[in-house]
Amino acid sequence: MPRSLLVLSLLVAVVAGSWLARSAMVRWRDLRAAQTYELAAEVRPVLVRASAAALCLTCVSALGVAVLLGERGGRGAVRAVAAEAGGADRAAAPPPLSVQSVQSVPSRSAASGASGASAAAAVAFASVGRAAGGELMQGSVPGPDGRARTVRVWLPAEYGKSTAERFPVIVLHSGTPGRTADADLPDVFDGVASAVQQGKARPFVVVAPEAPGGTGHPCDLVAAAPQAVADDAALRSAVGAAFRTLPAGPAGWSVLGVDDGAPCAAAAGLARPDLYGAAAAVSGRYDARALVGAAAEAPGAVTARLLLAAAKRDTDGLASGRAVQAALRDAKARAQVRTSEVVQDYTPERERLRLVRVAVQYLAEGLPK
Repeated sequence: MPRSLLVLSLLVAVVAGSWLARSAMVRWRDLRAAQTYELAAEVRPVLVRASAAALCLTCVSALGVAVLLGERGGRGAVRAVAAEAGGADRAAAPPPLSVQSVQSVPSRSAASGASGASAAAAVAFASVGRAAGGELMQGSVPGPDGRARTVRVWLPAEYGKSTAERFPVIVLHSGTPGRTADADLPDVFDGVASAVQQGKARPFVVVAPEAPGGTGHPCDLVAAAPQAVADDAALRSAVGAAFRTLPAGPAGWSVLGVDDGAPCAAAAGLARPDLYGAAAAVSGRYDARALVGAAAEAPGAVTARLLLAAAKRDTDGLASGRAVQAALRDAKARAQVRTSEVVQDYTPERERLRLVRVAVQYLAEGLPK
């Protein structure tokens, strides 16, 4: 029914109901007066008028609801038409770039050019705290097997002081399945920061990917597939797109591993010197034969740079590092291997801090001046 007709019917019902209600009241007063003086009077006219007034009231309620619903429906239709028209306009216009997308275009292009892989979808990194004066970020990045894995990124204190400077990157390998390296070595960022504070290295962005599961010692996979450990295009693309880092490649990226993560770092540096300018392995136990195989798979004629560091009291670690150095030398591998065996302090934790500082200093040596 048209809205105008509904409104007209509503007005008629209101007027009729009012008149009937008033008439019923008048008749009721007359009836009471007649009863007071014991005069004869009929009740039927009062009941008829009261019933008719009640019916009109019901009609008023129903018509009022109908009018309100019709009004809301009309407004909804107007909004729907407007939204449809707006949607068509938005579909015709190109979507605006987000701030993150605009900032990440140069870095993503550089990362893809260096790795030869297409840029990955932008990854959102959120702050999860502070460590060693810097900020710790966390995101989820697909691993080499396509499964999502946690990646933590430590931004040095210097990162927030300049919006134009780009920073070199250290990829920090973990030796514990399903965990990032900083979960087992919470003081590792202190070692990186102390190298910068003492003027022995420039500030680095540290990237700590979660180690793969399926084995109790992820770095044992080096013997079977060293390239899988080193070639992580999704990680490079995600980090390059989200942060102000130097382009992925030997001029800006290096790799570090401590304790159980040391074999992974050594394998990555030996297998892909075209991706990592240097590698530092700290306090590790190595499969010399597997690392020789990793070096043999290195592409091109690029020479790998590797530091094997262990504390002076760590006799097993020193022996393992020397065995790797000798095996690479005997195999005539394209690798420059240096050892550090002089670090000594009164607690293992302090020795590890100093060893990380030595490793970061070594990694900084290969950066362009």
